[in-house]
Amino acid sequence: MLENHLVSDALLDAFVTFLRAERNLAPKTVDAYAMDVRDWLGELTRRKIAVEAATRDDVLEHLAWLSRKGLAPRSRARHLAALRGFHRFLEDEKLSPGNPTDDLDTPKHARKLPIFLTLDEVEALLKAPDTSAAAGLRDRAMIEVLYATGLRVSELVKLGINDVNLVDGYVMVMGKGRKERIVPLGRHAIEHVRAYVASARPTILKGRESSALFVTPRGKGFSRMGFWKLLRRHARTAGITKELSPHKLRHSFATHLVERGADLRAVQAMLGHADLATTQIYTHVDSQRLRTTYDKHHPRSKAKRPPSAT
Repeated sequence: MLENHLVSDALLDAFVTFLRAERNLAPKTVDAYAMDVRDWLGELTRRKIAVEAATRDDVLEHLAWLSRKGLAPRSRARHLAALRGFHRFLEDEKLSPGNPTDDLDTPKHARKLPIFLTLDEVEALLKAPDTSAAAGLRDRAMIEVLYATGLRVSELVKLGINDVNLVDGYVMVMGKGRKERIVPLGRHAIEHVRAYVASARPTILKGRESSALFVTPRGKGFSRMGFWKLLRRHARTAGITKELSPHKLRHSFATHLVERGADLRAVQAMLGHADLATTQIYTHVDSQRLRTTYDKHHPRSKAKRPPSAT
């Protein structure tokens, strides 16, 4: 039993090293995969099954056990993805004769459609900051950039002064897995960032030096929570009743692009999604809106009106 534990630990360590060094996955993803594989290896050890001898039925039994424990379909799908990656790694390294996860269907789960702002709500939000003050100019520029690029909030607050090219109109972003991407900036975002950098940023810094693009009165960059609070304050000013987060602006960016016919691959590249399937959720949003519009306006779709009294 001890020997099995040692073998399992060595294989898990090798897999984690592969995910970090070769796949360049984000630390949280690596930790989640390692936890899932550790559970799987622990079960095999308890059942006295060698890793290389695991079968398709063993995997199915493991997934059924996770289901009985109450694990949600989304979590079971991630678990299976971890096991697929692990056994593919063993197969590629000639440590296992096959992959017991081949041909297994991913557990089905309903994906929630993302919540996003309407164009009118976006306009109201952009106009909420008081641009007669330095902080207002900064806030307007930050929200403009977020909506213009669809950045994650962590990417927005980490932007450096040298990451933005206002001449050619793009930002250089370090995304998940330390993967760089270039995202275009729209005309309005360029104008507001230029105004902020020219006057508001020096006023806020008061002679101090900072490599961050968007700075606080302390001369440092924003935290994610700091920007979240700023955004919610301006949402209240704009009269937006939806619970607003930076990620909802990211959803709004993607949804509005897809609605207007943007190529899904281009949207994927701008969002920094590793998998096109992640981006395809926005086609479902657009389809749902088309269905709502059809049901509302097509004469053959409307509910039958009761006959008027004579």
